[in-house]
Amino acid sequence: MLASISHNGETYRIDFSKPLDISISLRGDDKNPQAWYLKHPEIKPVRDGKFVGKVTEGASVNFNNIWFNPHAHATHTECVGHITPENENLQQLLKTFFFKAVLISVEPQKKGSDLVITKKSIEKIKNIDAQALVIRCLPNYIGKISKIHSHSNWPYLEEEAAVFIRENGIKHLLIDQPSVDKENDEGKLLAHKAFWNYPKNTRFDATITELIYVPNKIEDGDYFLNLQPASFENDAAPCKPVLYKILK
Repeated sequence: MLASISHNGETYRIDFSKPLDISISLRGDDKNPQAWYLKHPEIKPVRDGKFVGKVTEGASVNFNNIWFNPHAHATHTECVGHITPENENLQQLLKTFFFKAVLISVEPQKKGSDLVITKKSIEKIKNIDAQALVIRCLPNYIGKISKIHSHSNWPYLEEEAAVFIRENGIKHLLIDQPSVDKENDEGKLLAHKAFWNYPKNTRFDATITELIYVPNKIEDGDYFLNLQPASFENDAAPCKPVLYKILK
């Protein structure tokens, strides 16, 4: 289905029948990505006395309980409530879900024992006409959809780069790592705070989406993004971000 979208006075054409899914599906086993030292998610049938919520065990329906943590196990979108003492939640703060976006591939730079996404490595976004930025870290490989990130010291965004992203008008930042910050940063959360401009002039309508996966077949460039987190009254919620190509 073709549609015309207006953005900043320009009209773009996209095809809604050709979505490019950049989320990671949640699984109930150890093939699911894991971070923050938690075990894998569980998807198990309800058991109550003789009742087992599974058709193959005699029930009329499949009826599962699901245990997971959005920050540790799933592609998730978070709001500033992730780092504030106030009970800010994503459901209240994110009111629109469709944005002009740019996808860039970045090779994190070695700094000591760390891999860092620097301001210099993302300078191509200067003055871009987009509300969302999608960062694909290189090298990129299918194993990201089942990677155990705990104790891996994953690549992260330096504070200066997060400021640069904010100053270039990006409201929605997406990355294929469990966090924009260093795994063990002593609770500083420099990139989160810089992107949200917290606490000086907090951007309550800005979001960070982590643990995405962008297949190599999706080329760098301009897209429209549908960012549609589940309706959780929480600082973060599972999300299925989808890109749409802009037609010539």
